[in-house]
Amino acid sequence: MSKQPCPVVAIPACAVEIDGRSIHRVVEKYVSCVIDGAGCQPLLVPAVGEVGCFDEMVSRFDGIFLTGAASNVEPHHYSGTPSRTGTLHDPARDSTTLPLIRAAVAAGVPVFAVCRGIQELNVALGGTLHQNVHELPGKGEHRMNRALPSDDRYHPRHPITIQPGGLLEKLAGRAGEMMVNSLHAQAIDRPAEGLFIEAVSDDDIVEAVSMPRGKGFVLGVQWHPEHPIPMQWPLSKSMFDAFGAACRAKLGERHGRASSFRAA
Repeated sequence: MSKQPCPVVAIPACAVEIDGRSIHRVVEKYVSCVIDGAGCQPLLVPAVGEVGCFDEMVSRFDGIFLTGAASNVEPHHYSGTPSRTGTLHDPARDSTTLPLIRAAVAAGVPVFAVCRGIQELNVALGGTLHQNVHELPGKGEHRMNRALPSDDRYHPRHPITIQPGGLLEKLAGRAGEMMVNSLHAQAIDRPAEGLFIEAVSDDDIVEAVSMPRGKGFVLGVQWHPEHPIPMQWPLSKSMFDAFGAACRAKLGERHGRASSFRAA
């Protein structure tokens, strides 16, 4: 019996400089969660910026996984006010991920986005961001607690409310309250047209979005489900299972086979 082909999931890299050398980097946990959580083959995409042929690229992918990062999307991409001095940016990643997202959504290629990734998803489709959530009236502290050991930062920290009628309700098995971790300073301000707010935090920050009328699976979450600790949570497993199923359906479509996946 011939082995079934494995879906290929693109993971865009960050452009960083280490010891004076330019590096395209993806943290290992993002590679592992695509393999172990979604059952797919990761393919790292360098931050190629303006030289990328994005429509051609997405025609070769069965999914795209957008990772978190230390950097923030540059505000000019959403007509935001200039960032404060010292804010870390990655223009090469922005100029890769934003057009890649638009091409993927247009082609129905599954997209799963976490942390910086949900912010990129929103900006790519025309939405805006809050640059410093903790400074907004009535909002809590969502930033990483750097006083904690690295792994402890990924434990549950605050509740979210999953909205009824969406993808997350189906994946979680219910609407209502659930605990997640929190390691971000920025978040969605105005959601892009076509995005459905799947969940909000207890201080009303957008924590998850989907695209019900899109051509394919689209899910973005503001927390980190990919770390080994939250990967044990039932909702994390359900999200990666659903993403993997969507990627396998896309692979089948590319190979001319009937798709058994139906986006929720």
